[in-house]
Amino acid sequence: MHTELTPRRELALLLTLAGIQFTHVLDFMIMMPLGPQLTALFAISDAQFGLLVSAYTFAAGISGLLAASFVDRFERKRLLLVLYVLFGLTTLGCALAPTYGMLMLARIAAGVFGGILSAMTQTIIGDVIPFERRGRATGLVMMSFSLATVIGVPSGLFLANWGGWHSSFIAIAVACVLVGALAVWSLPRLDKHVANARGQNLSFAIRGVLADRNHRLALAMSFAMMFAAFTVIPYITIYMQANHILLPTEIPFIYLSGGIVTLVSARWIGGLTDRVGKRKMFQRMLLLSMVPMTLTTLMQPYALPVVLLVSSSLFFCMNARMIPGMAFLTSAAQPQFRGAFMSLNGAVQSMSIGTATWVGGLLIQRSPQGQVTHYWMCALAGVTASVVAYWLAQRVKMYTTEPQAAAAAT
Repeated sequence: MHTELTPRRELALLLTLAGIQFTHVLDFMIMMPLGPQLTALFAISDAQFGLLVSAYTFAAGISGLLAASFVDRFERKRLLLVLYVLFGLTTLGCALAPTYGMLMLARIAAGVFGGILSAMTQTIIGDVIPFERRGRATGLVMMSFSLATVIGVPSGLFLANWGGWHSSFIAIAVACVLVGALAVWSLPRLDKHVANARGQNLSFAIRGVLADRNHRLALAMSFAMMFAAFTVIPYITIYMQANHILLPTEIPFIYLSGGIVTLVSARWIGGLTDRVGKRKMFQRMLLLSMVPMTLTTLMQPYALPVVLLVSSSLFFCMNARMIPGMAFLTSAAQPQFRGAFMSLNGAVQSMSIGTATWVGGLLIQRSPQGQVTHYWMCALAGVTASVVAYWLAQRVKMYTTEPQAAAAAT
């Protein structure tokens, strides 16, 4: 049963959910390009910085999964507002953290609340938006990921270069205040689900997911897909600055150009996925992504346009794998277990990002002159994970219900 909203109120609701996702995604993404500043300020190793990034995703993955066991027991609007206030406060806590240990605690706390918020935005879409408009609504909210890359990260970096790394987190906390005020007005009261809450059945549903061999293969493929990207991506900024490839003031252009490329190409990739087939498109993009992944880790001081060409190619390929990959994963779940499967998949992907970032931090080294070495080993780990994902994709079966879908699944 859906709450009826006027078109204007529905749009305001979707923009609010997109704003919540935007701040959550940006809070995670902004850490990666701040690596040079944080490693110097706290005198930490690259591996310790990797743990800072990993801590957020580990916490988000675990909390997002556990949230499925209790979110249905509370009225949605009140729960979301409480969680969002706590998320904003923990993000502000990141800005005020005086030590590495305190920053780590703040990142874990922000990840816990961010992971639950991410799960709740999708839940509210299902509660409020009718099925025939749900795809378009989800697409609007998911644009927050691209906007975080195109607008959020470059703006945060320009701000950090001007006012210090604290400024980026303060700006996100301020954005939380503005989005939270919009949420108070735009979110309707949603409590019709409380009487029929089934949160206690989560463990049963997850056991049902894991009992299916095809589900296990699909989750392993999902883990490998995310692992391949995040052995390399979190350390791009550290490598570019430490090896004098780019100036600190030039780093934001990596995320600006990469974000624009992914934003512009997303619809084309989606259409191509429907024409070529989810499996074929995913596997082809896996193979193509190995090229910019390797080139990025071997980059030498070149002109800015050359560096941006390589980095933007990497962002394009990562997004071009993700679009057919997620469509593939959705189709790999048995319909009766799809909700539990996607919840578990979200946790698996967050854990994969955290693990990959931690492994990448262990692989790279520093020369006596402070330059990053062995970055190519991160690409080797990413390429290996891509090969594993390719192999698993060949073995995952897709569940289709229509002849046209069955033809497109090949």
